[in-house]
Amino acid sequence: MSPDSLEASIPSALWALPFATLLLCIAVLPLCPHKVSHWWERNSTKLVLGLVLGMVVLGYYGLRGHGVHAEGHDGLTAPGLPAVAAILKHAILDEYVPFMVLLFSLFVISGGIQLRGDLLATPRVNTAFLAVGAVLASVIGTTGASMVLIRPLLQTNRERTRVQHTVVFFIFVVSNIGGCLLPLGDPPLFLGYLRGVPFLWTTRLVGPWLFCTLSLLMVYFLWDSRAYRKEPQSALDSDKRHQSPLRLHGAWNLLWLLGVVLAVAVIVPGRPYPGTTRVVGNYVREAVMLALSGISLATTPRGLRKEVEFSYGAIFEVASLFLGIFLTMQVPIEILRAAGPDLGLSTSWHFFWASGLLSSFLDNAPTYVVFFETARTMPIGTNPMVTLLDGTLVRTDLLMAVSLGSVFMGANTYIGNGPNFMVKSIAETRGVVMPSFFGYMAYSGAILIPLFVVVTFVFFR
Repeated sequence: MSPDSLEASIPSALWALPFATLLLCIAVLPLCPHKVSHWWERNSTKLVLGLVLGMVVLGYYGLRGHGVHAEGHDGLTAPGLPAVAAILKHAILDEYVPFMVLLFSLFVISGGIQLRGDLLATPRVNTAFLAVGAVLASVIGTTGASMVLIRPLLQTNRERTRVQHTVVFFIFVVSNIGGCLLPLGDPPLFLGYLRGVPFLWTTRLVGPWLFCTLSLLMVYFLWDSRAYRKEPQSALDSDKRHQSPLRLHGAWNLLWLLGVVLAVAVIVPGRPYPGTTRVVGNYVREAVMLALSGISLATTPRGLRKEVEFSYGAIFEVASLFLGIFLTMQVPIEILRAAGPDLGLSTSWHFFWASGLLSSFLDNAPTYVVFFETARTMPIGTNPMVTLLDGTLVRTDLLMAVSLGSVFMGANTYIGNGPNFMVKSIAETRGVVMPSFFGYMAYSGAILIPLFVVVTFVFFR
């Protein structure tokens, strides 16, 4: 096959089936009968399935001989091992490893932070928890903020009989919408950063972030005030008797988290260190983050991590799933880069809802990648542009739409974003009766969807 024919060849949609199959497994299998869902809960199941589907994609590129994205662009290679090596380099070494090292570092370090105490469970206190979490989510990630705050929030509300709505709003605000101001906040934004979006560009999302956060906090305060008035007097009296101030333990980990933020912001592979002409080598940033994780493990008392029920199970689950996702998504990304202008998506609100609705039922990180790549294919025209680190351009309004759609609408279902199920599980272990999958969607359909319609008219006209 000649180079010209290789370049002209676009994968058939059939070769995107491994990617679609994996995402459908993520969405559907947890909802199946017990035997199936229990089988899916094993990390080994997710890893093996991802590898098998990934091998199908690698086999396709090995036979086709096109190392797509080999060097940050559509590079052509010969069939066989060179093409497979090009795909592995891009998908695993260039993207999966940095992605997982960041998540692992935030997970480990935030797991050494504990807030102990039992405040008076008033609507004002609960609203303050959510507000702090909305800010914290952008700094230490939605997973980190959820881990740090959900247990003290549940401890504070343990005497109350109406707690379900508080956990649901916590998922809305802390586990999702709060994490849109920095690339560390939510996995989709970090994937955008790896693709060249400037580190501080996401701070431009402060308007929609503030609008949605304040709107949800207001709705929550009114909802919780009504629920508080319906609490039995015995529950309120018990809540008053069992109070203790919040105390922070593992405070050194805040310094290590700051180190991770600085590492992501200033140590960019292929670019000079700040104030020098020396170029940053590959994986220096990741080495720094892993070192900070090691320091966190060494400086945090073991008993503290045991008290917060810290374990590596959740991060191993993410690593197993995303290994397959990063391999299998190479085909749909190539298709979208070639056919993006023909998908009928032309305006920012199209991208906001398309990326958002898919992020509701599939994992929002690969969904972001798909629509990010589609946005890069759209003609610039006279629209404001964002210059990516590789010098290419993408329309500002489309990048904003994809970013907000992927992050915000990951809150629409339990499966839209990783922390959602984690928070649900922790709440249930503390005795909170959480809504079913469709019960949760009743909350999001009544509260979030109308809010996102308003966001469409306010920010994407």
